[in-house]
Amino acid sequence: MLSKFFGLVVLTSAILFAQGQGPGQSQRPRMDVDNYAIDAQVDPSAQTIRATAKVRFTPLDDLTSVSFELNNALNLDSVTDEAGRQVPASRVAQDMTVRLSLAETLPKGKPATLTFVYGGKLTGAEESPVWGIKFAAIHPDVAYLMYPARWFPVNDYTADRFTSDLRVTVPSGYKVIASGLESADLAADGKTAVRFQTSTPSFPASFAVVKGDPTIIASGGINTALYFRERKDMAGAYGQEIGRAMEFLSGVYGPLPNRNLIVIETETGTPNGYSAPGILFLSPRAIGSEVNTKLLANQISRQWWGGQVSPSSRNHMWIENGMARYAELLYTENISGAGAMEEQVHETYVEALTVEQPPLIQSSRLEDYSPEFWAATGGKGAAVLHMLRSILGDDNFFKVLKTVQERYAGKSINTADFQKVAEEVSGQSLNYFFLQWIESSGAPEFKMEWTMFRVGAKGFRVNGKISQDLDTFRMPAVLRIDTEGNPEEKKIEISGTSTDFAVETFGKPKNVVLDPNGQLLRYDNDMRVAVAIKRGEQFMEIAEYIEALNEYKKALDVKRNSSLAHYRTAEAYFKQGNYQAAANEFRESLSGDLDPKWTEVWSHINLGMIYDITDQRDRAVNEYKLAQRTKDNTQGALEEAQKYINAKYERPRNTNN
Repeated sequence: MLSKFFGLVVLTSAILFAQGQGPGQSQRPRMDVDNYAIDAQVDPSAQTIRATAKVRFTPLDDLTSVSFELNNALNLDSVTDEAGRQVPASRVAQDMTVRLSLAETLPKGKPATLTFVYGGKLTGAEESPVWGIKFAAIHPDVAYLMYPARWFPVNDYTADRFTSDLRVTVPSGYKVIASGLESADLAADGKTAVRFQTSTPSFPASFAVVKGDPTIIASGGINTALYFRERKDMAGAYGQEIGRAMEFLSGVYGPLPNRNLIVIETETGTPNGYSAPGILFLSPRAIGSEVNTKLLANQISRQWWGGQVSPSSRNHMWIENGMARYAELLYTENISGAGAMEEQVHETYVEALTVEQPPLIQSSRLEDYSPEFWAATGGKGAAVLHMLRSILGDDNFFKVLKTVQERYAGKSINTADFQKVAEEVSGQSLNYFFLQWIESSGAPEFKMEWTMFRVGAKGFRVNGKISQDLDTFRMPAVLRIDTEGNPEEKKIEISGTSTDFAVETFGKPKNVVLDPNGQLLRYDNDMRVAVAIKRGEQFMEIAEYIEALNEYKKALDVKRNSSLAHYRTAEAYFKQGNYQAAANEFRESLSGDLDPKWTEVWSHINLGMIYDITDQRDRAVNEYKLAQRTKDNTQGALEEAQKYINAKYERPRNTNN
């Protein structure tokens, strides 16, 4: 189960971290790869790749051995050093590494080169370095090989920036798409060879092989070439939105050397999106039938965060993933207003709180692409940035983002570097902030008590105390005093487990609200309900129904009339085939707070489906008609109800039997 597996991962990783290690950061000899010269031949019909990779690196320690990650599906023919000597190599399938024993010690600081000759078949069905997600496949109509596939020997994944000289040979009639300066190269036997060179360190070695011409869209002074196949009908809309998003984000982060993008549609089973310098890889599911603006903002922002500036190690991935997630919020604010952004901020805070351990500064302990990894580095990372914005103010906050891009372009950055820029720009110490949200775990839950006093003939004073459980906690917060006149606000500083405050007002106080705009990442009853439901939904995605039900129960223990918690509980029972329990919970959902409103229409539809399964057709049709009376068409609910009025719902057959 996910919970048991994750617990084991954290326990094992905690031991490694205590020893100064983390997954992918064990006590291996250290080196800095600065260039790959790769000559690859791709055969789409045979679904194979043959490659020679010359890896130039500089030892950061005296080296007698080195280790690289390489996809298990690729057979390693040979490794040679600069003298042409064979280097003994051993494959470790468990972590997809190649370990090399050098003929002589390579001294620290002296550059060296190793040449790898390898190849194999990549159909997309092979074991991926990231379990369950395809990052490389070669098909007759399209091929994509992304950096996370480790299709070439990788050192210090996502941290070691490099330049590249990539030459790809393909049969006539195919095109190669890759990062860098493109030039034609000589090829024999009627084949096509293309060379791509990059001179700024980044992560450029992802490429695609395509057929046909792209859809070219000019928008906002930006040209986007889209190689869409299944979703070709969406190419125009995506090209237009990419231009708008690129123009907006360029204003936020500063200019890129090249703002034009090439977009490759991948296939089912790939990540929703992956960003390489100048290239976006999007899955057909993520493209969808409406433009996915959040996905585009997230992936385009990675041209800056990850492409231009990247984390120095996986313990600082909150910078890249948090920035990408926050770009979604900023773009939502730009196109839909502050109200829409506030809704997404709340959703982001809920996601952030689904993972309590480890602290962000130890994120290397989390498995790449796991829900916990994204919730921490993406969700909490974005929450940290939103809180920092509230402290610095908009002008200073956005100045920080541009300053980081200008100062560290083509380089790596860590949390201390980011904090230093923020302190320089704002002119204030932010140690308390980064210690609380990056180096520590947990979030506060506040309790407040207050008393009103009359002061003089016309004024009032509110004396109060704010309590919470985190002893080292310190954060500025806004107090809003609702009075008989206009509300009044005051910024106070919460410090430690108990903070006293006193606020004078002109109007008579009626109520005192802490953090009225929801800028602090914190718990309250509503947040605990939302977090438990979110965790349950994560378990549902991997069919861990018992674990999901346990989380939904936690939500109901806090808020018994939560329609959403009852609805999700019903879904879990429905998936298990426990239709009586499911029907009971859908009824409870209808009797609850109906928040969100769509729980009403879909509870009726699901009750109808249960009655159809149990051969109670009249009752089923009645529920479908009740669904239609709500006039709520969330996710096509009304069409779904009409479909089952016309034809009885049939339970899907269990294909495993």
